[in-house]
Amino acid sequence: MKRNVFGTFYHVIITRTGQPQQPISCRAAASRDIAGAFPTLCLPAASVRTGGERACVDLRRLGDVSVPVPMMAAAMAEQEGSKGSARNRGGVQRVEGKLRASVEKGDYYEAHQMYRTLFFRYMSQNKHAEARELMYSGALLFFSHGQRNSAADLSMLVLESLEKSEAKVTDELLEHLAKLFSLMDPNSPERVAFVSRALKWSTGGSGKLGNPKLHQLLAITLWKEQNYYESRYHFLHSSDGEGCANMLVEYSSSRGYRSEVDMFVAQAVLQFLCLKNKTSASVVFTTYTEKHPSIEKGPPFVQPLLNFIWFLLLAVEGGKLTVFTVLCEQYQLSLKRDPMYNEYLDRIGQIFFGLPPQQSSSYGGLLGNLLNSLMGAGDEDDDVEDGHEDSSPIELD
Repeated sequence: MKRNVFGTFYHVIITRTGQPQQPISCRAAASRDIAGAFPTLCLPAASVRTGGERACVDLRRLGDVSVPVPMMAAAMAEQEGSKGSARNRGGVQRVEGKLRASVEKGDYYEAHQMYRTLFFRYMSQNKHAEARELMYSGALLFFSHGQRNSAADLSMLVLESLEKSEAKVTDELLEHLAKLFSLMDPNSPERVAFVSRALKWSTGGSGKLGNPKLHQLLAITLWKEQNYYESRYHFLHSSDGEGCANMLVEYSSSRGYRSEVDMFVAQAVLQFLCLKNKTSASVVFTTYTEKHPSIEKGPPFVQPLLNFIWFLLLAVEGGKLTVFTVLCEQYQLSLKRDPMYNEYLDRIGQIFFGLPPQQSSSYGGLLGNLLNSLMGAGDEDDDVEDGHEDSSPIELD
């Protein structure tokens, strides 16, 4: 007879299945676990595994206490599963502690090799999440100790775990990838390879060249590094028109000529429109013209090119071809300031005003190559709604 933690007394008899009169020996600890942890059953006898054998457990009530009844086998399995999970977490934490201690002592090579060994062991056991989390924490640890090469290697393993596990794209995972990117050496080839694979993994139906959220996070990092050229590229493939405008204001103020303040935003608006992103095109224009210190409040504006862009955005909303045609004719002098403007406008005319594609040599020459790079897969989808279906490499000269 064993007394459980609830104060109810039970008599535990364990017998072989089909042989109710032949008891199996059972340690007192096992009996105590059964009576203490599972004082209620749904049947007078429940089938469980004890000591590696199939058996029946008969809990007979003693005294005047009635016995409520949940399923014993399921409860025991759940208890064992929770114990196993706790053991796994404890094991991972102990391993991480040892690895951290090695890094703290300066045993970088040994720790790096151990991280790699554990990664492939976890992956072979299909423990993709554990492998990813261990590599992510390890990469951050190596970065904090100035071990960029080891950190970059573990960062690539983070991506490998994502690719092989087919993990769903989440904001948390995108932020982790952006964090690793921000800590890498800006001039390292590993960073280029990392961002390429990260964008490819992040597509998940959100865009052919990467998730807009990841593009936004990358753009912000590059902006902080004052790498305005590449930051602009990633902003164009995000949905953050306001962030793009703020970056362009800083870019223009710190690197551009005063006479070109209008050209910075004009190019961005035209490229957003070529990517069928009307909303971001409008936001970047409004924010830029409001915040740039060298632009007087408008519209109308002092700079003719800004007035053209303002009218163009209105024309895109209206969708009238005659308005678009007259607008382009009237502002030809301003549009000649950059040979790419008319190329962009040809594409915008096709997307928003129904103009047929040019019949002559499909944008020949160097400028044509640049424009084709901008358009990318745009010819595959003629929808005019905002989106990133046409996301493709863009030259941002």
